Amino acid sequence: MGSTDPDDGADAEVTGVLLRQAGLDDLAAVVEVHLTARKAAVPAMPPMVHPDSDATPYLRGRMSAGETWVAEVDGGVVGYALVDKAWLDHLYVLPEHAGQGIGSALLDLVKALRPDGFALWVFESNDLARRFYARHGLVELETTDGSTNEEGAPDIRVAWEGADPIAYLRRQVDEADDELAMVLARRAALTMRIQDHKDVPGHEGRDPDREAEIVERLAAKAPALGVEGWRRVVEAVITAGLDAAARGR
Repeated sequence: MGSTDPDDGADAEVTGVLLRQAGLDDLAAVVEVHLTARKAAVPAMPPMVHPDSDATPYLRGRMSAGETWVAEVDGGVVGYALVDKAWLDHLYVLPEHAGQGIGSALLDLVKALRPDGFALWVFESNDLARRFYARHGLVELETTDGSTNEEGAPDIRVAWEGADPIAYLRRQVDEADDELAMVLARRAALTMRIQDHKDVPGHEGRDPDREAEIVERLAAKAPALGVEGWRRVVEAVITAGLDAAARGR
């Protein structure tokens, strides 16, 4: 995950810039752009958690698995974008070339490569990058507390919704539903197992205090649903789980 603000300020007309697909022979140049731009972005982005020496094997693996495009000026690589299926994993431009429209050109290229839409992660603290993407029509979909990234910093999933935004968003809903189904199946299995250890199993043995704690904890993690929304969700999930346990018994 990563993005600086590739175009600090108003968009500029791009002149003398070549965009081309990169190969592993460009690895050293891509690593240089990555490290230089990433370090220059602190404190808008949290400091890197890995030593510089890790960048080469890391980017070699990412470039081999994904699709990398570089921006060249006077024969030198000054920026790059790394795309993987429906994700823009990296978009970095050397600080001395910011404000020249290079980031915009790379982003427009990614839009052309992924007409059905794509997403990326941006640190919540990176206001410049957030404004850059908003200026180019991308939207912020969700905010996390940072518990799933190495830096432990809150981040935001940003998306370009493509030519058919409803179709793109419905694909995201389907993906979330698939993940939800697996989580709920695991929870139901745990609920079933718990019943074997309770003196009073089933609906008669429900613990209102425990359920209220669950609601408060989930509402803190996902406040957009609100306490009352989470109360309804938890009630439905626990009821369905206990019903499944009863059928299993």
